[in-house]
Amino acid sequence: MTFSLVARSPDGRLHGVVVASKFLSVGAVVPAAEAEVGALATQANANLAYRPQGLTLLRTGVAAADAVAGLVTADPGREHRQLGVVAATGPGASWTGPACHPWAGGQAGDGWAAQGNILTGPEVVDALRDAWLGGSALPFAERMIAALRAGDEAGGDRRGRQSAALLVVQRGGGYGGGSDVLVDLRVDDHPDPVTELGRLLAVHTLLFSRPDPATLLDLTGAVADEVAALLTALGHPVADDGPEAALVSWAGVENLEERLVPGRIDPVVLTHLRGVAPHVPAPRSGS
Repeated sequence: MTFSLVARSPDGRLHGVVVASKFLSVGAVVPAAEAEVGALATQANANLAYRPQGLTLLRTGVAAADAVAGLVTADPGREHRQLGVVAATGPGASWTGPACHPWAGGQAGDGWAAQGNILTGPEVVDALRDAWLGGSALPFAERMIAALRAGDEAGGDRRGRQSAALLVVQRGGGYGGGSDVLVDLRVDDHPDPVTELGRLLAVHTLLFSRPDPATLLDLTGAVADEVAALLTALGHPVADDGPEAALVSWAGVENLEERLVPGRIDPVVLTHLRGVAPHVPAPRSGS
Protein backbone atom coordinates (compact mmCIF):
# COMPACT_ATOMS: atom_id res chain seq x y z
CA MET A 1 0.00 0.00 0.00
CA THR A 2 3.04 2.22 0.17
CA PHE A 3 6.39 3.26 -1.26
CA SER A 4 9.13 4.70 0.90
CA LEU A 5 12.77 5.61 1.22
CA VAL A 6 14.83 5.44 4.41
CA ALA A 7 18.17 7.20 4.23
CA ARG A 8 21.19 8.60 6.05
CA SER A 9 23.20 11.69 5.14
CA PRO A 10 26.81 11.12 4.01
CA ASP A 11 28.15 12.53 7.28
CA GLY A 12 25.80 10.36 9.37
CA ARG A 13 24.25 13.35 11.16
CA LEU A 14 20.82 13.08 9.53
CA HIS A 15 18.46 10.14 9.23
CA GLY A 16 15.07 10.21 7.58
CA VAL A 17 12.04 8.50 6.11
CA VAL A 18 9.86 9.72 3.26
CA VAL A 19 6.73 7.84 2.27
CA ALA A 20 3.55 8.05 0.16
CA SER A 21 0.49 5.84 -0.07
CA LYS A 22 -3.17 5.41 -0.95
CA PHE A 23 -3.77 5.21 2.78
CA LEU A 24 -5.05 7.75 5.28
CA SER A 25 -2.29 9.45 7.31
CA VAL A 26 0.57 7.18 6.29
CA GLY A 27 2.93 9.29 8.39
CA ALA A 28 1.20 8.07 11.54
CA VAL A 29 2.08 4.46 10.73
CA VAL A 30 5.20 3.95 8.65
CA PRO A 31 8.19 6.07 9.78
CA ALA A 32 10.46 5.97 12.81
CA ALA A 33 13.90 7.49 13.31
CA GLU A 34 16.39 8.38 16.02
CA ALA A 35 19.24 10.84 15.63
CA GLU A 36 22.62 9.23 14.93
CA VAL A 37 21.02 5.80 15.46
CA GLY A 38 18.98 5.01 12.36
CA ALA A 39 15.61 5.06 10.62
CA LEU A 40 13.04 2.54 9.49
CA ALA A 41 9.80 2.21 7.54
CA THR A 42 7.26 -0.49 8.38
CA GLN A 43 4.58 -1.02 5.74
CA ALA A 44 2.34 -3.44 3.81
CA ASN A 45 0.55 -5.13 6.73
CA ALA A 46 2.55 -2.81 8.96
CA ASN A 47 3.78 -4.04 12.31
CA LEU A 48 4.00 -0.90 14.44
CA ALA A 49 6.00 -2.77 17.06
CA TYR A 50 8.87 -2.79 14.56
CA ARG A 51 9.38 0.92 15.21
CA PRO A 52 10.47 0.84 18.89
CA GLN A 53 11.96 -2.64 18.57
CA GLY A 54 13.96 -1.71 15.49
CA LEU A 55 15.34 1.49 17.01
CA THR A 56 16.30 -0.46 20.14
CA LEU A 57 18.28 -2.89 18.02
CA LEU A 58 19.96 -0.10 16.08
CA ARG A 59 20.81 1.70 19.32
CA THR A 60 22.94 -1.29 20.31
CA GLY A 61 25.00 -0.89 17.15
CA VAL A 62 23.67 -3.79 15.06
CA ALA A 63 23.78 -3.45 11.28
CA ALA A 64 20.64 -2.69 9.29
CA ALA A 65 20.49 -6.19 7.81
CA ASP A 66 20.77 -7.74 11.26
CA ALA A 67 18.01 -5.49 12.59
CA VAL A 68 15.75 -6.56 9.72
CA ALA A 69 16.58 -10.22 10.31
CA GLY A 70 15.90 -9.92 14.02
CA LEU A 71 12.54 -8.24 13.53
CA VAL A 72 11.12 -10.49 10.82
CA THR A 73 12.44 -13.77 12.26
CA ALA A 74 10.53 -13.15 15.49
CA ASP A 75 7.33 -12.11 13.67
CA PRO A 76 4.82 -14.82 12.68
CA GLY A 77 3.23 -12.32 10.28
CA ARG A 78 6.47 -11.63 8.43
CA GLU A 79 5.22 -12.92 5.08
CA HIS A 80 2.81 -9.98 4.97
CA ARG A 81 5.32 -7.33 6.13
CA GLN A 82 7.57 -4.90 4.34
CA LEU A 83 10.44 -3.14 6.07
CA GLY A 84 13.30 -0.79 5.22
CA VAL A 85 16.10 0.08 7.65
CA VAL A 86 19.24 2.21 7.75
CA ALA A 87 21.65 2.23 10.69
CA ALA A 88 24.23 4.76 11.86
CA THR A 89 26.73 3.34 9.38
CA GLY A 90 26.86 0.83 6.55
CA PRO A 91 24.38 -0.31 3.92
CA GLY A 92 20.64 -0.21 4.34
CA ALA A 93 18.43 -3.30 4.22
CA SER A 94 14.95 -4.07 2.91
CA TRP A 95 12.54 -6.95 3.49
CA THR A 96 9.48 -7.81 1.41
CA GLY A 97 7.38 -10.74 2.58
CA PRO A 98 6.23 -13.12 -0.16
CA ALA A 99 2.56 -12.52 0.71
CA CYS A 100 2.70 -8.75 0.08
CA HIS A 101 0.35 -7.57 -2.67
CA PRO A 102 2.12 -7.16 -6.01
CA TRP A 103 4.03 -5.43 -7.32
CA ALA A 104 6.18 -5.50 -4.20
CA GLY A 105 9.92 -5.32 -3.67
CA GLY A 106 12.85 -3.29 -2.45
CA GLN A 107 16.47 -2.34 -3.01
CA ALA A 108 19.21 -1.08 -0.71
CA GLY A 109 22.66 0.45 -0.84
CA ASP A 110 25.09 2.41 1.28
CA GLY A 111 22.97 4.51 3.64
CA TRP A 112 19.59 3.93 1.97
CA ALA A 113 16.78 1.46 1.35
CA ALA A 114 13.80 1.88 -1.00
CA GLN A 115 10.73 -0.35 -1.00
CA GLY A 116 7.09 -0.49 -1.98
CA ASN A 117 4.05 -2.69 -2.39
CA ILE A 118 0.86 -2.52 -4.47
CA LEU A 119 2.94 -0.51 -6.94
CA THR A 120 2.52 -0.09 -10.68
CA GLY A 121 5.78 -2.00 -11.06
CA PRO A 122 9.48 -2.20 -10.20
CA GLU A 123 10.08 1.10 -12.00
CA VAL A 124 8.80 2.91 -8.90
CA VAL A 125 11.59 1.58 -6.68
CA ASP A 126 14.09 2.12 -9.51
CA ALA A 127 13.02 5.76 -9.67
CA LEU A 128 13.33 6.19 -5.90
CA ARG A 129 16.84 4.74 -6.06
CA ASP A 130 17.99 6.75 -9.07
CA ALA A 131 16.66 10.08 -7.76
CA TRP A 132 18.22 9.50 -4.35
CA LEU A 133 21.61 8.57 -5.77
CA GLY A 134 21.50 11.41 -8.30
CA GLY A 135 20.41 14.08 -5.82
CA SER A 136 23.55 14.45 -3.72
CA ALA A 137 23.78 18.20 -4.45
CA LEU A 138 20.43 18.83 -2.74
CA PRO A 139 19.89 19.44 0.98
CA PHE A 140 18.98 16.19 2.71
CA ALA A 141 15.23 16.79 3.17
CA GLU A 142 14.82 18.16 -0.37
CA ARG A 143 16.74 15.18 -1.71
CA MET A 144 14.30 12.82 0.01
CA ILE A 145 11.29 14.68 -1.40
CA ALA A 146 12.87 14.58 -4.87
CA ALA A 147 13.21 10.80 -4.59
CA LEU A 148 9.60 10.42 -3.47
CA ARG A 149 8.43 12.64 -6.33
CA ALA A 150 10.34 10.48 -8.79
CA GLY A 151 8.67 7.36 -7.46
CA ASP A 152 5.27 9.02 -7.66
CA GLU A 153 5.87 10.14 -11.24
CA ALA A 154 7.01 6.63 -12.17
CA GLY A 155 3.59 5.27 -11.17
CA GLY A 156 3.61 5.04 -7.38
CA ASP A 157 0.81 3.21 -5.61
CA ARG A 158 -1.31 1.55 -8.30
CA ARG A 159 -4.50 2.36 -6.36
CA GLY A 160 -3.88 6.12 -6.49
CA ARG A 161 -2.76 8.87 -4.11
CA GLN A 162 -3.87 9.94 -0.63
CA SER A 163 -1.14 10.76 1.88
CA ALA A 164 2.58 11.40 2.26
CA ALA A 165 5.03 12.19 5.06
CA LEU A 166 8.61 13.21 5.76
CA LEU A 167 10.49 12.61 9.02
CA VAL A 168 14.09 13.82 9.47
CA VAL A 169 16.08 13.72 12.71
CA GLN A 170 19.34 15.40 13.71
CA ARG A 171 20.93 15.76 17.14
CA GLY A 172 19.66 19.08 18.54
CA GLY A 173 18.08 19.95 15.21
CA GLY A 174 14.53 20.53 16.45
CA TYR A 175 12.82 23.81 17.24
CA GLY A 176 14.94 25.84 19.63
CA GLY A 177 17.43 22.99 19.84
CA GLY A 178 15.15 21.27 22.32
CA SER A 179 14.60 18.05 20.36
CA ASP A 180 16.16 15.97 17.61
CA VAL A 181 13.16 16.18 15.25
CA LEU A 182 14.37 18.42 12.45
CA VAL A 183 11.40 17.89 10.10
CA ASP A 184 8.09 16.12 10.79
CA LEU A 185 5.59 16.91 8.03
CA ARG A 186 2.46 14.99 7.10
CA VAL A 187 -0.16 15.29 4.39
CA ASP A 188 -2.92 13.06 5.69
CA ASP A 189 -5.57 13.22 2.92
CA HIS A 190 -4.94 15.09 -0.34
CA PRO A 191 -5.41 14.48 -4.08
CA ASP A 192 -1.72 15.26 -4.74
CA PRO A 193 0.05 14.56 -1.45
CA VAL A 194 3.63 14.45 -2.73
CA THR A 195 3.36 17.91 -4.28
CA GLU A 196 1.71 19.22 -1.13
CA LEU A 197 4.48 17.68 0.99
CA GLY A 198 7.03 19.54 -1.11
CA ARG A 199 5.15 22.79 -0.56
CA LEU A 200 5.10 22.23 3.20
CA LEU A 201 8.84 21.54 3.21
CA ALA A 202 9.44 24.88 1.45
CA VAL A 203 7.42 26.67 4.13
CA HIS A 204 9.24 24.76 6.87
CA THR A 205 12.59 25.73 5.35
CA LEU A 206 11.60 29.41 5.28
CA LEU A 207 10.40 29.47 8.87
CA PHE A 208 12.62 27.06 10.75
CA SER A 209 15.94 26.61 8.97
CA ARG A 210 18.92 28.13 10.74
CA PRO A 211 20.59 30.93 8.75
CA ASP A 212 23.78 30.46 6.78
CA PRO A 213 26.43 32.40 8.75
CA ALA A 214 28.22 33.35 5.52
CA THR A 215 25.20 35.31 4.29
CA LEU A 216 24.32 37.29 7.45
CA LEU A 217 24.20 41.09 7.21
CA ASP A 218 25.31 43.42 10.01
CA LEU A 219 22.32 45.23 11.49
CA THR A 220 23.99 48.63 11.15
CA GLY A 221 24.04 51.61 8.80
CA ALA A 222 21.73 51.53 5.81
CA VAL A 223 20.56 48.00 6.61
CA ALA A 224 19.49 49.04 10.10
CA ASP A 225 17.79 52.16 8.73
CA GLU A 226 15.80 50.12 6.21
CA VAL A 227 14.81 47.50 8.77
CA ALA A 228 13.70 50.23 11.18
CA ALA A 229 11.54 51.88 8.52
CA LEU A 230 9.95 48.58 7.52
CA LEU A 231 9.21 47.57 11.11
CA THR A 232 7.75 50.99 11.90
CA ALA A 233 5.46 50.68 8.87
CA LEU A 234 4.29 47.33 10.23
CA GLY A 235 3.45 48.80 13.63
CA HIS A 236 6.52 47.61 15.54
CA PRO A 237 8.03 50.74 17.11
CA VAL A 238 11.80 51.00 16.96
CA ALA A 239 13.76 52.18 20.01
CA ASP A 240 16.47 54.82 19.88
CA ASP A 241 19.19 52.19 20.30
CA GLY A 242 18.26 50.45 17.04
CA PRO A 243 15.76 48.05 15.46
CA GLU A 244 16.85 44.78 17.06
CA ALA A 245 14.18 44.59 19.79
CA ALA A 246 11.45 45.47 17.29
CA LEU A 247 12.85 42.87 14.87
CA VAL A 248 12.68 40.19 17.57
CA SER A 249 9.07 41.17 18.32
CA TRP A 250 8.04 41.08 14.66
CA ALA A 251 9.90 37.84 13.93
CA GLY A 252 8.09 36.14 16.80
CA VAL A 253 4.75 37.10 15.28
CA GLU A 254 5.88 35.83 11.86
CA ASN A 255 7.31 32.56 13.28
CA LEU A 256 10.79 33.46 12.04
CA GLU A 257 12.52 33.42 15.42
CA GLU A 258 14.72 30.46 14.49
CA ARG A 259 16.41 32.68 11.88
CA LEU A 260 17.41 35.46 14.30
CA VAL A 261 21.06 36.19 15.13
CA PRO A 262 21.94 39.00 17.59
CA GLY A 263 23.33 42.07 15.87
CA ARG A 264 22.79 40.67 12.40
CA ILE A 265 19.95 39.83 10.01
CA ASP A 266 19.41 36.84 7.78
CA PRO A 267 18.80 37.92 4.14
CA VAL A 268 15.85 35.50 4.07
CA VAL A 269 14.29 37.44 6.98
CA LEU A 270 15.00 40.77 5.30
CA THR A 271 13.41 39.60 2.03
CA HIS A 272 10.32 38.44 3.90
CA LEU A 273 10.16 41.72 5.82
CA ARG A 274 10.32 43.69 2.58
CA GLY A 275 7.57 41.53 1.13
CA VAL A 276 5.06 41.99 3.92
CA ALA A 277 5.68 45.65 4.82
CA PRO A 278 3.85 48.52 3.14
CA HIS A 279 6.00 50.26 0.54
CA VAL A 280 8.75 52.19 2.26
CA PRO A 281 11.21 54.30 0.24
CA ALA A 282 14.77 53.07 0.57
CA PRO A 283 16.75 55.28 2.99
CA ARG A 284 19.04 57.79 1.30
CA SER A 285 22.75 57.69 1.95
CA GLY A 286 24.54 60.90 2.92
CA SER A 287 22.82 64.16 3.86
